[in-house]
Amino acid sequence: MTDVQITSFGYLHGAPPAAHLTLDLRRHFRDPHLDPALREKTGLDPEVTDTVLSTDGIASLIDGTLTCVRAYGDGPSATGRTITVAVGCAGGKHRAYVVAHELVRHLLAEGYEVQAVHRDAHRPVVERDASGRHLDGGTDTF
Repeated sequence: MTDVQITSFGYLHGAPPAAHLTLDLRRHFRDPHLDPALREKTGLDPEVTDTVLSTDGIASLIDGTLTCVRAYGDGPSATGRTITVAVGCAGGKHRAYVVAHELVRHLLAEGYEVQAVHRDAHRPVVERDASGRHLDGGTDTF
């Protein structure tokens, strides 16, 4: 079976890593960062995990991504190659972390060898102004 590498990251901390599939969660899925009770927490905290996984569309996105990984793994050139999936949000601490973790969990259960990298989970929380805009001028889903 083909190996898989899942990398979570924050777009505000640098360019996305090279990947077969890149999921951009910034504009389509609500950001737990906007809840002051969750802002300083990470995807390791059950409250953040529950919030992300209960967001409309997330379960379908995870299922679709798993289908894509399986398709890459079934391809004629897959043997001996690693399938890479990058999952990004604004800061890499909430949405991307949780979705990446769920992908890893499902793929391990299916027998894949999986490596997880949480590139930006250790970085400080991305700061925003009172209107919710990132201080770098970027925007996100509210």
